[in-house]
Amino acid sequence: METLADKISAWCARTEQNNIWRQKECFNLIPSENTASFLVKLAEISDPSGRYAEHRLMKGQEVYFYQGTDFIREVEIEASKELGRYFGCTDVELRTISGQMANEVVFKGLVKFVNRGRQPGQPFRRLRLVMNNDLGKGGHLSSQPMGALFNLVEEDPDSGKERVVNIPVRKDNPYQADLELLAEVLKKHRPELIVFGKSMFIYSEPVRFVYDLVRDWPDRPVLMYDMSHVLGLYGAFQAPFEEGADVVTGSTHKTFYGPQRGVVAGNFPENSPFKKLWTDIQGRAFPGSTSNHHLGTLLGLLFATYEMNEFKEAYQNQVRENAKAFARYLKQAGISVEGDEADGFTETHQVLIRVKQFGNGQDIARRLEDNNIITNYQALPDDSTFLESSGIRMGVQEMTRFGMKEPDFEVLAGLIAEVVIRNKQVKDEVRRYRQNFLTMQYCLPEKQALELAGRLLLSILPSPELGSFLAENLLKRAKQLQTA
Repeated sequence: METLADKISAWCARTEQNNIWRQKECFNLIPSENTASFLVKLAEISDPSGRYAEHRLMKGQEVYFYQGTDFIREVEIEASKELGRYFGCTDVELRTISGQMANEVVFKGLVKFVNRGRQPGQPFRRLRLVMNNDLGKGGHLSSQPMGALFNLVEEDPDSGKERVVNIPVRKDNPYQADLELLAEVLKKHRPELIVFGKSMFIYSEPVRFVYDLVRDWPDRPVLMYDMSHVLGLYGAFQAPFEEGADVVTGSTHKTFYGPQRGVVAGNFPENSPFKKLWTDIQGRAFPGSTSNHHLGTLLGLLFATYEMNEFKEAYQNQVRENAKAFARYLKQAGISVEGDEADGFTETHQVLIRVKQFGNGQDIARRLEDNNIITNYQALPDDSTFLESSGIRMGVQEMTRFGMKEPDFEVLAGLIAEVVIRNKQVKDEVRRYRQNFLTMQYCLPEKQALELAGRLLLSILPSPELGSFLAENLLKRAKQLQTA
């Protein structure tokens, strides 16, 4: 009979194997993923990971409903301050645990906000009309009626469909908005909410253009930017608050290299017509959508935000330069790259390739995975269904963090071309090449991190003997690095 130790041992072995494969033998090019630093990961398993810290504003005072929360309260305040510095904004809400939840909290908060003046007996209404990016043109699922917008926007009684209109795109480049047509659609429909942001994301969004059109409307729409994919590029790629956005949402584990959480940032000065919206957003975060909000990852987010604020400019510039170089090298290798070559194909971390002439996107993605190159297949704007995807979507952010520079992506592009075009097996070559990129950048140097990790492990592990053993070995390694 299989014992508890047998069961756990078997899964430990498989976990170890997976860790080595994903972290040391593969090139991870999924644009919605990243690897957190060692200290961020340790923070995630520290004591707060099993705790609660429910709190809300009551009669002008922030009230906590559990004892033992002083430490994590200070963490949340400090993380809010650091993220406020990162965005250059007035308000930060950290209790959402994913980008999708962040969007849902804003949508629910806005529904509550538009009902503030409702008279007794008057029915509670939903949002009259929302503008977003078409799912088939790269829009994100979470801003669709089938996603986080579900049941929060009115239905058209004639069609039975939700009152949602899409940001129109150019015929010659479906990855960019058609500004002339956008102005006409805005004037005709006058939405209450406009949601910018995509999951297939290679160009900036027309925030400034829209703000200039709507800012003098008597009841202008709320401008929201879901930056999940490009949160770690805030400022270098686009700075929505400077362009007129009211709210920025996002997940904190894609280009922003923190743990898996969500964030809502707001820019609501005292004279803002939406000042009370922020109160409603906070109320939908708690008690609306969360109770336990994963306090270990909150501590990890603080560490990651320190890292991001320290290395922001260098990291962001390298990510964008790597993406442009990667796109250029893929094109030179014989693969069709989406976007405008005159613009370097991309302004973000993402690179989109068209592989239909070599096979179905799903099959190509699996072929790449079999060769230790991790991507995801993608329906391009002219595809009829996701199941018949013509494209592959890739991001350079994680491998940038592991030290890759522009010339390195030329080698990787060549390996990808061997797999995609010639159906060649290059797994061993890929594994060998990955050995050049195992040291994480844009965080504390390894020797400093190991010293701190030793102290954290001593405090986490229940057995003093085990803690001392691990800590001593970490400190020993740190000293070796120091004298090397």
